[in-house]
Amino acid sequence: MRTEPKATRWDRVFARLDREPERPSHIDVPRMTRHRAALFGATLGFYLAIVWLVVTTSWLVRLDWQVMFFRPYQQWPRIHAFVDYYVVLGQRGPTAVMVAAWLGWRSWRQHTLRPLLTLGTSLLLLNVTVGAAKIGMGRLGPHYATLIGSNEMGLGGDIFPSGHTANAVVTWGILAYLASTPRARRWLSALSAVTALGVGMATVYLGTHWLSDVLLGWAAGLLILLALPWFEPLIARAEAWILDLRARRRTRFGTAAGSPAPAPAPAAAVPFTPRLSSSARDEATAAREAAAAARPVRASAHLAPGSHAARSERAPITSAGSRRPHHPDRPRGSSPAARPLANG
Repeated sequence: MRTEPKATRWDRVFARLDREPERPSHIDVPRMTRHRAALFGATLGFYLAIVWLVVTTSWLVRLDWQVMFFRPYQQWPRIHAFVDYYVVLGQRGPTAVMVAAWLGWRSWRQHTLRPLLTLGTSLLLLNVTVGAAKIGMGRLGPHYATLIGSNEMGLGGDIFPSGHTANAVVTWGILAYLASTPRARRWLSALSAVTALGVGMATVYLGTHWLSDVLLGWAAGLLILLALPWFEPLIARAEAWILDLRARRRTRFGTAAGSPAPAPAPAAAVPFTPRLSSSARDEATAAREAAAAARPVRASAHLAPGSHAARSERAPITSAGSRRPHHPDRPRGSSPAARPLANG
């Protein structure tokens, strides 16, 4: 009896993924609306205000020094180990790997490169903008401060704005930006904002950043997320170019669009038959017919339809009966004579 192999859980998962459409219709691309443009302008104003308050050594700088002298890591030493691990959520390497793995799976499932290209665009903007601001302002961190009450600007530092905070905003916020539904986008936006602020406060607790560094880093990351709709046409063109390049490479190497080309069927080998005369062909045909007639006819292996006899109605089989192998000198249909029983 032939049975079909039982489908495993992975077989069902891949069968579901194979039915995914080429372009999911329920996923929309965010556009630069008036609300988003207004929020971008407000965030940019907040960014410039923070820079101005630090450059002019205002009350924000005095607040930075007060928090530094408070030394939160000494006030609450019990959470120091937890904060050391939590701050990893803002490091660029581990977070980029985790988010890229998730977005790579989404790209494969939805048959689109947009999630990965959007992540790459956001990280590129993050490196350019935040890196340029760090180098341009050159602010020293709390552990390397030289003069109490100064803004520590232009001294070769690289902590303003906070890279951990900006990276947390962009890396986790990109999940909200690429969400499929408005409800998921709202929940992920709130979660990423809380995570980013937590990472920033963790750096203040550890004494590696000023409080103003965290505020500016949060604004820098939010600016990148709000500006992403302006780069959506560029992302679409890059995706089309990559897919076209892949199709051309597959065509060049002998494959059809997206599927391997069927291999040509091998030509059937034609047996060599010598040319015979008419008399020889007649003799060969007669010989084949005689050989076919001489072959014994095999009995059918199928049982005849009908009811079978009960076990009690069948002939008994003794040790000297039909189970004994066939003797060559004895006819197949004959049966041996019954032996006399002892004492009877």
